[in-house]
Amino acid sequence: MAASDSSADRLVVATWNINSIRSRLPLVERFVAAYAPDVLLLQETRCPDAQFPTSGLDKLGYPHVVVNGRKGHHGVAIAAKRPITDVMRENLADIDEGRHIAGAVEVGGRKVVLHSLYIPSGGDEPDPAVNPKFAAKLAYLEAFAPWSRTAAAVPSLVGGDFNVAPLPEDVWSHKQLLKVISHTPEETERLDAAQNAGSWVDVVRRDLPPPEKVFTWWSYRNRDHTVSNRGRRLDHMWASPSLADRVSGIRVVPEARSWEKPSDHVPVLVTISG
Repeated sequence: MAASDSSADRLVVATWNINSIRSRLPLVERFVAAYAPDVLLLQETRCPDAQFPTSGLDKLGYPHVVVNGRKGHHGVAIAAKRPITDVMRENLADIDEGRHIAGAVEVGGRKVVLHSLYIPSGGDEPDPAVNPKFAAKLAYLEAFAPWSRTAAAVPSLVGGDFNVAPLPEDVWSHKQLLKVISHTPEETERLDAAQNAGSWVDVVRRDLPPPEKVFTWWSYRNRDHTVSNRGRRLDHMWASPSLADRVSGIRVVPEARSWEKPSDHVPVLVTISG
C-alpha cells in the first residue's frame, strides 16, 4: 500500500467516523501506518475537548489538532501534519452537538478549507411527527443548503459522516431501504438540495460512478458483513467547484471494517494537488 507524498504540493485527506477516538486510537495508528494521510477528518469522537487524546495523535505524526467535542455519540476533530488556521465551529439548525469543525491547510502555497461534518443519524422511525431525532435531522439537512452555498465560495473540501446514502447504488437494496432512515426520499432530496446549492462535486461518485456499488458503513448487527455485504455509503467527500479539478486519488478502505474492534464506518481518502 503506497504512502502519501508528504511534499507541500499534495495533501492526502482521510475522513473517518471513528466511533470513539479513545477506544480506537490503535486503529488510527494502524490506518496511518498503512496509508499515511496528511490530514484526518474525524467524526463521532465521543470525547469532551479536555479529554481528547491530542498527545496520542502527536505521537502518530499529527501535531496540529483542533476539536469540537462532546460526550455521547457526538464530536468532530481535525488532525494534521501541517498547521491548521482559520478554525471555525458552526451549529447548523442551532443544534449544538459538536457536529462541525473546519480549518484551513496550505497545499502548494494555497489555502484549502477542510470541513469535518457529522450530520445527525435521525433515530429509527422515519416520521418527524413521532420521532424528534428524525425531525432534527431534517432540520439540519435543510440548514445545510444555505450553509453549503456560502462554504463553497472558496476552495473547500467537506468530508464526513453525512448519515445519508443518496443514490440507489449507495445501499445494498434501494427498494428495501426507501423507508429506512438514511435512504428515505425526505433525506436524499434535502441532501441533493444542499449539494446543488453550492454546486459541490461528490468526488467519490465522480470517480466511482454508478452502477458500481460503494459502501462505507456496515451494521454491527451483521455477524459477517463480508458475506451479506448489506452496506451503505454514509461517508462522503464533497469538493467545491474551485477545488474539484485538484482532487483525485479517491479510495475507500473497506478492509478497516474487518480489523479488531472496528468502527462500523471505514475511511475514505482523497488527494488534493497544489
